[in-house]
Amino acid sequence: MPGQAQVVSDPCDVNSIIFRVRGGLDLSCRLDSTEESQVREALARAFERLRAELTSPSLVLGVCNSSVYIWPNSKLRMTPAEVTADTACGDLQQLVQANDSDAAKRPGKKKDKRNSAASVVKVQLLAEATGPARSAAPLLLRAGRKHHWLHATLPVDAAVSAHPQETVGGVAGRLVGALCSQLSDMEKSALQYVKGTSLRVPQPFHFLLPEPAGLVTVVYPAGVPDSRLDTVRQELHAKFQLPLDRPYLRRANAYHFPDEPYKDGYLRNPHLSLPPPSLEDSKLYLVQGVYSYHHYMQDRVDDSGWGCAYRSLQTICSWFQQQAYTDKGVPTHREIQQALVDVGDKPAAFVGSRQWIGSIEVQAVLSHLLGISSKILFVSQGSELASKGRELANHFSTEGAPVMIGGGVLAHTILGVAWSETTGQIKFLILDPHYTGAEDLQVITEKGWCGWKGPDFWDQNAYYNLCMPQRPKAI
Repeated sequence: MPGQAQVVSDPCDVNSIIFRVRGGLDLSCRLDSTEESQVREALARAFERLRAELTSPSLVLGVCNSSVYIWPNSKLRMTPAEVTADTACGDLQQLVQANDSDAAKRPGKKKDKRNSAASVVKVQLLAEATGPARSAAPLLLRAGRKHHWLHATLPVDAAVSAHPQETVGGVAGRLVGALCSQLSDMEKSALQYVKGTSLRVPQPFHFLLPEPAGLVTVVYPAGVPDSRLDTVRQELHAKFQLPLDRPYLRRANAYHFPDEPYKDGYLRNPHLSLPPPSLEDSKLYLVQGVYSYHHYMQDRVDDSGWGCAYRSLQTICSWFQQQAYTDKGVPTHREIQQALVDVGDKPAAFVGSRQWIGSIEVQAVLSHLLGISSKILFVSQGSELASKGRELANHFSTEGAPVMIGGGVLAHTILGVAWSETTGQIKFLILDPHYTGAEDLQVITEKGWCGWKGPDFWDQNAYYNLCMPQRPKAI
């Protein structure tokens, strides 16, 4: 089975520390024949040699941004002297942070103290180059038959979550165990997908699943699309007791470690930095999963004054993309306009214009570009929005997608509600697309561009339409 899984404890606990070890293992073997049985035997021997490397005394774990090196298979030898097998992980983390001066020196980069995600300690997979001198002279052999060399670099990537009081020695042992387990998963994947002298390199992916599973690592073969791994994912869903109507284990759902910036520059989930609102006897009903914050003036497009609904739609599309319901990119303003022309909603001259759109157009674009259906909730005046807590709570509990709300010429994105079923009181979690500044999380949250708003936020006399996207049933 190509999708193999390893389980790690909950990495989202603010007190936990994720130790993540990465490196490359050189897989190399000589193939004297392309017969399947002999190729499999040669690959099995090559993997056995790699297993010996992972359990060898020469294996070294180098803690990045520090002078700490650990020989986990050599009586837990460590340098420098002040770090021992009994050193607490929290103490090691502080040593790493003290030596990591990049963040402090990088202009304009401030660490957000409100971030509740676990911290990550990066570890390199190394090997000691020196060893006992060999007494035997080199031996040369000349073979007269043809053969093939199969070579690949296996991108091992293992992670374990630890409590600050856990010892470094304990974590080092668990890292080696995770590496060995992952290598076994890679071998199973490689043997299943080898064809002749061609090998699909096994690749590990981390996924954060609902409790009790937590963070798991799955190995998929490179070059095999998710569409061909449906059966594998069904088996993994059954193993981890996951529902069969949501994609948890597609590659696009891979866990994004807290220490890795997103390459596209968009902020993800700014609402996670907000404290919950003070509303007596209320429950929170929030967007489920990851989305990107799209707002005015991004992507070198000056849409201030007319593009708020386009930006809200882009945020919704990013949610469907990052939940792996689609592999299509977030549409541009022009692509949104062209979609409306294609479905007959707008004339050809609409493309390239600066005309605003509303909830009905957002519904049409989601259907045409992504195949996503949406419900429309009509509200005759803003004062009625305070009574729509049940509808919104049900949407975020079952569908979990962002909601676009349009009223007059303004559009916003609703990310959740705090609602009391007994009193009917409500607050709305609003992501405002009218923001024109830089991707500064502190400014966005402190100035209310992403924040909790009361019913008086809405124009009490204007009508509103809410586009409520529906989650497809797929894994």
